[in-house]
Amino acid sequence: MPKNKTHSGAKKRFRITGSGKIMRQRANHVHKFHEKSPQHARRLANDVEIAPADVKQVKRLLGR
Repeated sequence: MPKNKTHSGAKKRFRITGSGKIMRQRANHVHKFHEKSPQHARRLANDVEIAPADVKQVKRLLGR
């Protein structure tokens, strides 16, 4: 039986914490920081947990 492959796009976008939560980066924290206030940029810097409705699909894409 062949090995299961991790989805290449998912492994770049999500990470699993030690306690099993799936984290993602906030949108808009990549470039154009001269247009954002420092407070806004700092808020976007923190990773957040994905929505509960997406957990099952993301775990499948990550091979969990």
